Amino acid sequence: MTRIPMPLAEARTLPLWRRPVTLLFLMAMAMPVAFATWSALLNNFVIEAAGFDGSDIGWLHTVREVPGFFAIGVIAILLFVREQSLALVSLGLLGVATALTAQFPSMGGILTITMLSSIGFHYFETVNQSLQLQWLPKERAPQMLGWIVSAGAGATLVAYLAIVLTWESLGLTYDFVYIVSGGFTAAVALYCWFAFPAFREPHPQNKSFVLRRRYWLYYALQFMSGARRQIFVVFAGFMMVEKFGYDVHEVTALFLITLLTNIFGAPLIGRAVARWGEKRGLMVEYAGLTLVFLAYGGLYWFGWGVAVAAALYVIDNVFFALALALKTYFQKIADPGDIAPTAAVAFTINHIAAVFLPASLGYLWLVAPDAVFVLAAAMAGLSFALALMIPRHPAPGHETVFAGRALPMAAE
Repeated sequence: MTRIPMPLAEARTLPLWRRPVTLLFLMAMAMPVAFATWSALLNNFVIEAAGFDGSDIGWLHTVREVPGFFAIGVIAILLFVREQSLALVSLGLLGVATALTAQFPSMGGILTITMLSSIGFHYFETVNQSLQLQWLPKERAPQMLGWIVSAGAGATLVAYLAIVLTWESLGLTYDFVYIVSGGFTAAVALYCWFAFPAFREPHPQNKSFVLRRRYWLYYALQFMSGARRQIFVVFAGFMMVEKFGYDVHEVTALFLITLLTNIFGAPLIGRAVARWGEKRGLMVEYAGLTLVFLAYGGLYWFGWGVAVAAALYVIDNVFFALALALKTYFQKIADPGDIAPTAAVAFTINHIAAVFLPASLGYLWLVAPDAVFVLAAAMAGLSFALALMIPRHPAPGHETVFAGRALPMAAE
């Protein structure tokens, strides 16, 4: 039976537990329980179950990023399916695929189940970002996004604590942990499907391919973000296992510290971006990441120990939390009807480098791991240069500092 969409303005009359913002928080808490648990166990699982090396892990992440590259396909799906429905179906697929991960302990099986979970993850993230920018008011978006990040980190914290405290004492298996975490995510998606009405966004979204020249800086920052992020996601955690011999509970403990930092730090970061602006927030992120990636290289050049590596991993994640400023930068410059299609296009742009970087850098990792992190530092430095072009108060027609200078002439 088709549900009649409720206008977003009328949703204010609903009890708090059925409002759009509550749905955003629930989805934000459900997604990372599956994805972050999968990530925490992944490096140990693939090494123990399938004997992965640096090249194999690179290929795994290349396969995982292919659906992100084709996120532009969301535009075609939205011709027939509403964004909210697609978000929940994708979230459910992520949960089910995660639950089945340990059932296929071979190279081919791991790649196949990873592809399925990745489709769920990337399509969910695409439409979820769009819904956040449409449902949250511009003046409160940075603060609310900070709280949403904090909520997701809090839910994952519970899962990580359970792993750290019970992995060795109860002799947990990869199979059990994947089933529980993936099953939780799938159950939340099912609950949200029946508990919340369908919400109708205030601005109808374009259902066609949108690539606008005036969004060029946003596209460029998305591309660099995807390239940089891949190096961290693929190789930073793998390094902790390969170079320093971290076990499952030790990797999870490291993730746990990172989560605690995000729980308390993300709301503060959201308030800071709201006060100081997207430009300063992104400049701080990119400058910090440049130094962190160079320090990763120092682990190999100077023989720094595991404590330094762990500290860098946590600091790295703190800077990545500032990426919410890129979302609110786009929210301020976008036409309201462009949010959904541009989210899909931006996700594809974000994953262009993600498709070829993990596999190609996997081969470089075999001979020069430090060079991988130097490349990431160079990318962060280029991102810093791009962030200098963001105006203090971005708006339609004032997307870059260059556009701002041209405004008086245009007015004449």
